[in-house]
Amino acid sequence: MSKSIIIGSTLSVLGLGGLAFGAYQIQNVDQGAQYADITRVERITQTVETPREVCEDVAVTRQRPVQDPNRIAGTAIGAIVGGVLGNQVGGGSGKKIATAAGAVAGGFAGREVQGRMQQGDTYTATEQRCHTVTDSQEKLLGYDVEYRVDGEAYRIRLDEAPQSDRVPLLNGQPQWHVDVGQVATQG
Repeated sequence: MSKSIIIGSTLSVLGLGGLAFGAYQIQNVDQGAQYADITRVERITQTVETPREVCEDVAVTRQRPVQDPNRIAGTAIGAIVGGVLGNQVGGGSGKKIATAAGAVAGGFAGREVQGRMQQGDTYTATEQRCHTVTDSQEKLLGYDVEYRVDGEAYRIRLDEAPQSDRVPLLNGQPQWHVDVGQVATQG
C-alpha cells in the first residue's frame, strides 16, 4: 500500500471517530441537561423581639421635709402679731375683745402663711429612671421554593434563594448549588 493511502485511511478513521464521539457527547448533553422549573420563591422570616432596659437621668422637683408639720411656729407668731394689732384697736373692754380676736385671726393667718411657705420649699434632684423597651428584628428562616419536574410539583425550604428560574437535575434530583451557566459550559 502506498503511504498516502495509509495516511488518508488513518485520517478518515480518526475523523469518523471524532464525529462519533461528538455525536455521543451531544446526545449525552441533551439527556443530562434536564432542568426543574422554579415556579415560586417565598422568603420566610420571623420577627424576633428582644427586650432591653433603657435608663435616663431626669430632673425631679421634691418638697423639702417639713420641720414643723403642725405649723406651731406660724400659729404662735401670727397670734402674737394679731394680738398686738388687736390691742391697738378700741378701748376698755373692747380692747380685750379686739386683742383676743386679733390673736385668733393672727394665729389662723400665721398657720396658713407657714403652710404655703412649706409647700413652696422645694429642691430639684437628678434621678435615674429606667424602663424596658422592645427591639424588633426580622430573622431570615429560609426560602420556600416550589418547582416542577416533568409536570410534577414539589416544594422545598432552602437556606439561600435560587439564582435563576431553572435548576439543573442530576439523576432526577435538583442541584441547588450548581449554576445553570456551569451546566451549559460543561456540555
